[in-house]
Amino acid sequence: MAQTNKRFPEGFLWGGATAANQMEGGFHEGNKGLNIADVLPGGKERLKVLSEPGFNFEIDHSKYTYPNHEGIDFYHRYKEDIALFAEMGFKAFRMSIAWTRIFPNGDELEPNEDGLAFYDRVFDELRKYNIEPVVTISHYEMPINLVKEYGGWRSREVVTFFERYVNAIFNRFKDKVKYWMTFNEINSGLMMPIMGLGFAIQNEEDRYRPTFQAFHHQFVASSIAVKACHEIIPDAKIGCMIIYAPVYAFDSNPENQLYALQEERLFNYFCADVQVRGEYSPFIKRYFEQHNIELEIKASDLELIKEHTVDYIAFSYYMSRTEKKVKTDEDKAHGNILSGIKNPFLKASDWGWEIDPTGLRVALNKLYDRYEVPLFVVENGLGAYDKLEEDGSIQDDYRIDYLREHIAAMRDAINEDGVDMMGYTSWGCIDLVSASTGEMSKRYGYIYVDKHDDGSGTLERKKKKSFFWYKDVIATNGEKL
Repeated sequence: MAQTNKRFPEGFLWGGATAANQMEGGFHEGNKGLNIADVLPGGKERLKVLSEPGFNFEIDHSKYTYPNHEGIDFYHRYKEDIALFAEMGFKAFRMSIAWTRIFPNGDELEPNEDGLAFYDRVFDELRKYNIEPVVTISHYEMPINLVKEYGGWRSREVVTFFERYVNAIFNRFKDKVKYWMTFNEINSGLMMPIMGLGFAIQNEEDRYRPTFQAFHHQFVASSIAVKACHEIIPDAKIGCMIIYAPVYAFDSNPENQLYALQEERLFNYFCADVQVRGEYSPFIKRYFEQHNIELEIKASDLELIKEHTVDYIAFSYYMSRTEKKVKTDEDKAHGNILSGIKNPFLKASDWGWEIDPTGLRVALNKLYDRYEVPLFVVENGLGAYDKLEEDGSIQDDYRIDYLREHIAAMRDAINEDGVDMMGYTSWGCIDLVSASTGEMSKRYGYIYVDKHDDGSGTLERKKKKSFFWYKDVIATNGEKL
């Protein structure tokens, strides 16, 4: 029997992933405007607070703290951090552009030069080390003005503002960025519309028509971005980005099998079908009928969506999801924004996220079988409590074990199953503010940042044990796991 190839393809994009709102800081510098993340308070209830009726999207220091305002100060320390990424051997760095650095209110006619100049400096620094920037255009950072004045993606006008934004950044950075993604975890709007779509669900009516109308506007905007990218930067690649969690049926009961299939079709495939295949699937059309959802769709929208599909699928993978049709509160498992039922075969992280490296191989196979376009794992990692030892070291063997198993699953999907993969950028390559809880104690990085949940700390960077391990993985193109 032939030996499994232990290496990854030549040119594989090894690296790490971040988001501007979780790391940059400098939220008021360079004429930057306020976005959704800027009004997110710290604490485990942050998303619940943001979705409460009457929340006015203002900053209130008398009631809340705002860890995103400083982040880890990448805005001022980007050279130091990029040098550390280069030391690990990064081939790629996934980051996002903060929309409000470029258009502070979202609806201006001309971009903000200070914001453009900042990203010029970041991209130039990455190029100095031959690190490819992989840029998310919109990563949970909608301008607050577009939320308050237009209702987020419910408004068709926001498509026009987004088109102005993408044209500005494509034209400015066309010689510096060759890998782009449109919307971060676009399907998260099904579970967390306040972040993905720019509005909170206040009643059951909001759950359906406004939600899917907002999705349609994002699909139109995504196709406009793909068209513009291909025209302005012909040698660039632009992809969509989804959360992917394979849905397992709890048992062999056909009712549970069917329920798991339906959940997977809605959450995992709805958005990707439109952006990759260029059309609404028969499943989602029937779903619209069943829920009396009638959308305002122009014929030209469908033509645009069909003609301008993405080049690749990027996705985040943290966990699988187990489901059954009838469940109780005792059954429930926790996750990023997903909650299924507890899988008796899996262990969980400190935050209750079930750990399933085989699920990543399942995800890669399902996506490639369905779409046959290149895949890019742009988020994957372990949030954990890290202990600073007396000698100043961080012995995060648990993180190494997690990553080793997930990278091995990718290697097998490529070499044994024939999946076409572009690269892997693990999440939070440097410690940053948690999107879901606003904590610093939920650490993902290879690089420790001395900042804590109460806001204290020096922001000093320290290399964890995983830093040196990942450096070896990249240097051997995955052979040394």
